[in-house]
Amino acid sequence: MATYLDHLAVERGMAQNTLVSYRRDLERYIQYLTAAGVSEPAEVSPAMVAQFLAGLRAGDDGRVPLAASSAARAVVAARGWHKFLAMEGVVALDASRDVHPPSPAKRLPKALPVHEITALIDSVIGDEPRQLRDRAILEFLYGTGARISEVIGLDIGDVDLDQQSAKLRGKGSKERYVPVGSYAKAALAAYVVRGRPALLAAGGRSNHAVFLNARGGRLTRQAAWTILRSAAERSGVVSRVSPHTMRHSFATHLLEGGADIRSVQELLGHASVTTTQVYTLVTIEALREVYATSHPRAR
Repeated sequence: MATYLDHLAVERGMAQNTLVSYRRDLERYIQYLTAAGVSEPAEVSPAMVAQFLAGLRAGDDGRVPLAASSAARAVVAARGWHKFLAMEGVVALDASRDVHPPSPAKRLPKALPVHEITALIDSVIGDEPRQLRDRAILEFLYGTGARISEVIGLDIGDVDLDQQSAKLRGKGSKERYVPVGSYAKAALAAYVVRGRPALLAAGGRSNHAVFLNARGGRLTRQAAWTILRSAAERSGVVSRVSPHTMRHSFATHLLEGGADIRSVQELLGHASVTTTQVYTLVTIEALREVYATSHPRAR
């Protein structure tokens, strides 16, 4: 096991926290094999690996059952070890080859209703530079479905208010252009004309970022989170609100309004439509609830 962990650290460059988790999972796996009377890796059978997975999910040796995600991590660690042993010639066959980690339950993204989105945005009132900035951020997040990294990474040259469009840099440095709606355009224009120059002057230096902090530097991810939390507190929205909540709401509301999934995929910057399809589950759930409460023979 130690040789495999060294391989992960040196050859694969695995992070220390991940190595700690792998070590813990492998120690549990080896304890299971020892209890089963296995003393050599070559003695491990596919059935034993499968039984180990079943024990993780059901709970074994007084341990509580693991969630699918935690069990999957443990099985991935065990599979990696077996594959490594086979590659090194320690064993002839990889006993774990046909044992696959459990698929985690698909989490439906949490979207806020439109009236709560409106309350969040309308909680920011005033003509102070930071108030203009905060409202522009909220309008832009909901109006474009952008990731928070894309928003704080915006430069002045990326926004064309005349054409009502913005260039976003997504995952893998992939660029895409998104439309900027009238509400987001108005908020951005107010901030760029009346708010941003004052923040830029406070820093006393040049900065191409659209969204600036009080010292004239580029706004951080943490600061953007704080802006959202503060807006949630002021508006009385009790649901947990994050930048991703705004993105989820953007996608969900588009689909509920009749947008096709391919268009939503492009707007979100998803590489595959499969990633976007989770939002269709949200709208189906909403339809199911309406059906259950409205149709005389639904129950």
